[in-house]
Amino acid sequence: MMDPTTDNAGPAGNPGAARASLESLRAEIAKAVVGQDPAVTGLVVALLCRGHVLLEGVPGVAKTLLVRALASALELDTKRIQFTPDLMPSDVTGSLVYDTRSAEFRFQPGPVFTNLLLADEINRTPPKTQSSLLEAMEERQVTVDGTPRPLPDPFLVAATQNPVEYEGTYPLPEAQLDRFLLKLTIPLPSRQDEIDVLTRHAEGFNPRDLHAAGLRPVANAADLEAARAAVAKTTISPEITAYVVDICRATRESPSLALGVSPRGATALLTTSRAWAWLTGRDYVIPDDVKALALPTLRHRVQLRPEAEMEGVTADSVINAILAHVPVPR
Repeated sequence: MMDPTTDNAGPAGNPGAARASLESLRAEIAKAVVGQDPAVTGLVVALLCRGHVLLEGVPGVAKTLLVRALASALELDTKRIQFTPDLMPSDVTGSLVYDTRSAEFRFQPGPVFTNLLLADEINRTPPKTQSSLLEAMEERQVTVDGTPRPLPDPFLVAATQNPVEYEGTYPLPEAQLDRFLLKLTIPLPSRQDEIDVLTRHAEGFNPRDLHAAGLRPVANAADLEAARAAVAKTTISPEITAYVVDICRATRESPSLALGVSPRGATALLTTSRAWAWLTGRDYVIPDDVKALALPTLRHRVQLRPEAEMEGVTADSVINAILAHVPVPR
């Protein structure tokens, strides 16, 4: 959980004000979504790290609502793509359209040209269309007819997916999974949270009208840029760097895993730990920051052996076991 910081007031755009604005996102999103603080925190970390987020959970646990609430709380341009089996790559990236008036082809931008893209149920579309996001997510540009076209900054893809065992889903390939900075699992709510959800609906809450629920923008692009600059100055000691490397190398040696974390994954863990440290009010990273972000940063970058899956082993349990055994720097 992030610790609210209230003693860093300042003009818009300075790091203290930026931290306060990003902290207030949680309270704002809570007007629409009950009991999903870890997921909200993960989305904020991804914004700070210029990364993308994959949200996984069974239907009906407010994955889409969570991203829509985040969009309403940010003064950023947002668009939504509903991924379906018949969606084409050009429906995502855009295409050349013939203009009869000028007798020339002009580029019609697709919905990917935005700041916050909600890719809803991304694993319900075939791999060819899923891969249309690869270049956008990694290079922050799309190439149409041989011409690269840069995307706006900031740019974040927040994708939702149902668990792969559900009917009509196409598992994301490893190359695309690796493009997501974090994979956040959205659990079923606790009994009390579910009571709160139903009470809100009984009192007239409409998830399709977030403005009526009182959501308002509390952070903007200037806050985000100031926060990113502050995160970049957060100190990482050589001991912490070695700790991250040891964790990731241990995944490659685990007998339960057919595929361990790559150096890109190690870099991602270092980056997310740094953002978490800054959010909690420190200008240096400690081992607890690494532990806090290890699961969401690494769980989608490892692949279980079939025999381990049959025994009920999960990626999370393997990573937790590694965290318990890798020596912690003092």
